[in-house]
Amino acid sequence: MAQGYDPYESVVSTIRKAAELAGYREEDYITLCYPERSLEVSLPVIMDDGTLRIFEGYRVQHSTTRGPGKGGVRFHPSVNEREVAALAAWMTLKCAVVNIPYGGAKGGVKVDPSKLSRDELRRLTRRYTAAIGPIIGPEQDIPAPDVGTDPEVMAWMMDTYSVMKGHCIPGVVTGKPIEIGGAVGRKAATGRGVLFTVENTLKKMGKTIRGTVCAVQGLGNVGGSTVRLLDEQGAKIVAVSDVSGALYCKEGLPVKDILAWTSVRGHLLADLEVPGAQRITNVELLALPVEVLIPAALENQINGANAKDVRAEVIVEAANGPVTPEADAILLEKGIMVVPDILANAGGVVVSYFEWVQNIQSLYWDETTINEKLRDVMDRAFEEVWDMKEKHHTTCRMAAYAIAVQRVADAKNIRGIWP
Repeated sequence: MAQGYDPYESVVSTIRKAAELAGYREEDYITLCYPERSLEVSLPVIMDDGTLRIFEGYRVQHSTTRGPGKGGVRFHPSVNEREVAALAAWMTLKCAVVNIPYGGAKGGVKVDPSKLSRDELRRLTRRYTAAIGPIIGPEQDIPAPDVGTDPEVMAWMMDTYSVMKGHCIPGVVTGKPIEIGGAVGRKAATGRGVLFTVENTLKKMGKTIRGTVCAVQGLGNVGGSTVRLLDEQGAKIVAVSDVSGALYCKEGLPVKDILAWTSVRGHLLADLEVPGAQRITNVELLALPVEVLIPAALENQINGANAKDVRAEVIVEAANGPVTPEADAILLEKGIMVVPDILANAGGVVVSYFEWVQNIQSLYWDETTINEKLRDVMDRAFEEVWDMKEKHHTTCRMAAYAIAVQRVADAKNIRGIWP
């Protein structure tokens, strides 16, 4: 994270601008500028060599005005309270813009999971779940996977919480394995939502996805799924990257071969030879002359220092907060459209909502039904944002935030302030 960059202040700054656009006074939306609850926990874990290590963890509930808190758990060395708070706030807005009955929350542990054994990771996960156990639950706050976590981690969290409560509670987390109540299609849901958003954006521009030149930064679950789905729809993927660097080929990359390689734990792009491709940096990828640029890594990737170098026609934010407010202003001046994270990457939380509904009602849908429902939600949300953008002659980000702020602020004002 860049020195001096405060992700939470970035979110609040945008909330204030969107609230002004929507015609709200500060007292109408001020509660959105502060998290409802922030829990910091210390996590003692016995390592495989018998030593004791203390890890720091967090769970932030930004808003539960429209429903239970919802948000992932991130295991990453850069995790800190301000980052988690910002991610929780983005979740509040994301759930509101797609109009599902959730608030926003987020969790994180400051750790590099790649340096832990599977047993150490399991012990850390269980300790973290026990520590945040008093404030989570199917009707309170529902965690999910994020950077550095996966369905197996969610299985450990669900099991730990269930053991603590004395009976099986699958609805405490989403993104679980199918065998214990997960939803089919959940793993690719965020990437599929990004695909739908790219398609909708290109349609407004009079283009189709087939042959569209794309670059994707990040090949984790979201980036990898996005690349695969774009490739299946005929997009031309000229650049991809992971933490080890990027590959670029003007004629297009062999996506299936690359994904087969990176699907193996520990396999990085730096160790893969791709005929005709050149190695570039993650920063250089962001400056490529492409039609659609999809940052799918971490926040603060396109900022005041490098936004002037971006040459894409459209940026679709698959990551949370990859473009800073300072960069937004530069990109607007350059005429580059930015489709914001709270709309573009909402597919994951939408299908998480479907999973939660299935868990608490003990009913299950097939993957075709899940994907159709996801398409309906994403298409409707996109059209609402686009209409707001056109009505107020503003950016997609301001339009999406205005819709989200309006929904949360109205709900808060209807409920009133207790006592």
